[in-house]
Amino acid sequence: MRNLLIFLSVFLLSLSVPAKHLDLDQLLREVKQSQGVQGKINKTREARFIAEKNQQQKLLAVAKAELQTQERLSEQLKSKLDSNEEDLGQLETELKNRSGVLGELFGVARQAAGDLKADFENSIISQQFPNRTKQLDELVNNKALPTIDQLESLWFTLQQEMTETGKVVHYQTEILTASGEPRAAKVVRIGGFNALAEGKYLRYLPETGKLAELARQPGSKYTSLAADFMESTSGQADVALDPTRGVMLSLLIQTPDAFERIKQGGIIGYIILALGVAGFVYAIWRLIALTSIGTKMSQQMENTEPDKTNPLGRVIAAAQQHGAQDTETYELLLDEAITKEIPRLEKGQSMIKLLAAVAPLLGLLGTVTGMIATFQSISLFGTGDPKLMASGISQALVTTMLGLVVAIPLLFLHSLVASRSRTLVQILDEQSAGLLSKRLGK
Repeated sequence: MRNLLIFLSVFLLSLSVPAKHLDLDQLLREVKQSQGVQGKINKTREARFIAEKNQQQKLLAVAKAELQTQERLSEQLKSKLDSNEEDLGQLETELKNRSGVLGELFGVARQAAGDLKADFENSIISQQFPNRTKQLDELVNNKALPTIDQLESLWFTLQQEMTETGKVVHYQTEILTASGEPRAAKVVRIGGFNALAEGKYLRYLPETGKLAELARQPGSKYTSLAADFMESTSGQADVALDPTRGVMLSLLIQTPDAFERIKQGGIIGYIILALGVAGFVYAIWRLIALTSIGTKMSQQMENTEPDKTNPLGRVIAAAQQHGAQDTETYELLLDEAITKEIPRLEKGQSMIKLLAAVAPLLGLLGTVTGMIATFQSISLFGTGDPKLMASGISQALVTTMLGLVVAIPLLFLHSLVASRSRTLVQILDEQSAGLLSKRLGK
């Protein structure tokens, strides 16, 4: 390898120097000179390598000594660890023996903390006092024995919940509208049961920790009580309270109102109501008309001059017009005049009676169609989900109810109209009998 390097260097020198200046002696001298230089370089490298080798031997000896030291230390630490583990086992056994029933007591405390945490997450009081469950989480999730601070925190949060449950508190906070938009409002919290804002009931959202208006409020009698309760500043005030903390309120707002009940009756329900309204208006109009006729007839009985704007006046006018005839003819004329007035007085009674009879029949028709729809749902979907049959059953019952609601008042109105018309006809008979008696007396 060394000879190859010498040859290459000589070759390169020969290329860099023109051929005319080189001869064999000079070439020999240059080769010999290059060999001397290269030898010095190699000796220097060999000396440095030997020095480094000696140094590596020293470092290796130091490393081996350090390794032996660390191995001895590791054996000492392992021995110490085994001894500590044995002591720790003995101490744990001693702690278990000394704690005795305290372990069961701490287990009960953790269980109570878990139950209390679940209650706090759904409690409306947590909206006013957020982050109450953080320390309870530490107590529930910690497998070690609880500390005094954790037990005192459990007692404090439980006492706070009991105290706040018996208070009516006013405070300002941010609530969510029915559309989900946040806004500031004054909230009245009634213990841990209900919360009110601007006369509306609120519900607590555990996932966001905020109060939100109910998308549908209960009836006006409950909201009016809530509004009056919020406006009261002293003394006692009535308010609708949900002791189930929202369960009864949620069921109450799901109960359909009168308009929704009518809507469940379908087209047949609307027909029944239309007929009922028409019959009711017509019956009231006939009562008003008969009352007006009765008033005019009462005035006619006090006057001697006949007034043809009322039935009695027309009967008297007909009697006076044919007064010169014999008694039998006179009686026939009175009967004829009264007979002409009776249809006018009994007008509309048959219509009211017909509507009163048709209404329950339409209700029965709605019942039949509703049951048909129910049986169709059963045949298609089975009886697994009662909600699928609810619409048909609702239609069946609502139409029956509407038919009865319409028929009963119409029957009473028909009875009133018929009674009023009979009274007026009786007055005509009495007055005609009086006229005939005067005729016979003459």
